[in-house]
Amino acid sequence: MNFELAVFYVFAAILVFASLRVIIARNPVHAALFLVLAFFTAAAIWLLLRAEFLAITLVLVYVGAVMVLFLFVVMMLDINLDRMREGFWSNLPVALVVGLVMLAEMVIVLAGRYAGLSTLPIPPGEPAGYSNTKELGRILYTDYVYPFELAAVVLLVAMVAAIALTMRKRKDTKYQDPARQVLVRRAERVRLVPMEAEKRD
Repeated sequence: MNFELAVFYVFAAILVFASLRVIIARNPVHAALFLVLAFFTAAAIWLLLRAEFLAITLVLVYVGAVMVLFLFVVMMLDINLDRMREGFWSNLPVALVVGLVMLAEMVIVLAGRYAGLSTLPIPPGEPAGYSNTKELGRILYTDYVYPFELAAVVLLVAMVAAIALTMRKRKDTKYQDPARQVLVRRAERVRLVPMEAEKRD
């Protein structure tokens, strides 16, 4: 066992532990913090797999933005934990079945590769100076440019729709009508009042 494989097993064990703690932690703030640990550990595993861009994206986007938002929401909302746990035992059989199916799929994939049953070719080693970030950008903006632009448009529409659905008009708020403001004349807004000059004694 070389050093890289040993580090992988350490990070994998931490990732499994943090993922379990996300599920079984009673305090939602602790669960969110364990999820941050899981994201960091997954980023470290991606670094071992030489996927530097995906690792830094995971840290910046999920840990730096999404998890901060989760923590703010969890800490600012008054969550009734007893009510959340009411349906836990009734949904446990379905959760166990789904978990066992996922575990069986992962075991089949890993065992098939090590037993020689996998038909996927082993990728060759990359030459010196190879950058997977550069290669990812080249593929993303050449071969998959139209799906990438379509995903960007879908995300933009979803963001605009979310803003439109959550925006509420209040009755006590004064709104301005730009069309009426453009049609206003000076005589309607300004009135000149002639006054006599005051004389000082």
